[in-house]
Amino acid sequence: MKFLTRGLFALIFIIISQSQLSAKYLYKDEIILNPKFTTDIETLGSILFEKTGISLNLLMLKRLPSDVTMLEYEEAILKNIAEPTILLVFSEMDKSVDIEVNDKTLYKYFNKEQVLSPVTSYVQAFILAAGYARTWEDIKKVMSHTGGTILPLLGVKSKEMTLETKYSAAMFNGYLDIAQQIAKSKEVKLGDGFDNETNQQMLFIFRILFYGTIFYAIIMYLKRYIYKRRHKDETFKKW
Repeated sequence: MKFLTRGLFALIFIIISQSQLSAKYLYKDEIILNPKFTTDIETLGSILFEKTGISLNLLMLKRLPSDVTMLEYEEAILKNIAEPTILLVFSEMDKSVDIEVNDKTLYKYFNKEQVLSPVTSYVQAFILAAGYARTWEDIKKVMSHTGGTILPLLGVKSKEMTLETKYSAAMFNGYLDIAQQIAKSKEVKLGDGFDNETNQQMLFIFRILFYGTIFYAIIMYLKRYIYKRRHKDETFKKW
């Protein structure tokens, strides 16, 4: 079993090494392939490491290797990295996003559950809990994890937005969120405009889309209800 585990890790490491980019913090990118996206990640990652000693690496995968779980993939990478490292991993075909570290104490510098939460606000959490939660425990779980900065953007549907644009916006948003939390915990300023509320501006746009959809659904429901009430007698007359 240990031999198989070592073999699995070696296989993943070889795959990664063969397709490794020259970039350091955008550790692997099979999806975006946009020079500006690479530059933004590299700039922010370099600043964060210089000021905190923590390496925040992003992996953008088309899909995970066959018969390899996300955790196994992450562990294979982290096993070969000595410096304190956080991996933010996105796999398009597996529809999966995860965060893993090579030192569990790194979790004290950022909130993993918040970053990966599917909801952005308490209002949205309440609406989701009211619609889908079946028990009080489900409600508490939904309400306790808000402020997500990746999944809400990945869930946005827009004809004007390409998949690459949506992926890059969501993953940079999450990357920036983690970096800002680490900087705040370490009591340092990132500078170069990375201390502002860029990620919150992105989520504000999402909230407009989310609540706009809900408002539209309510309006359509009311219009249908009023129509049925007004034409109820006419329906009976036909019979």
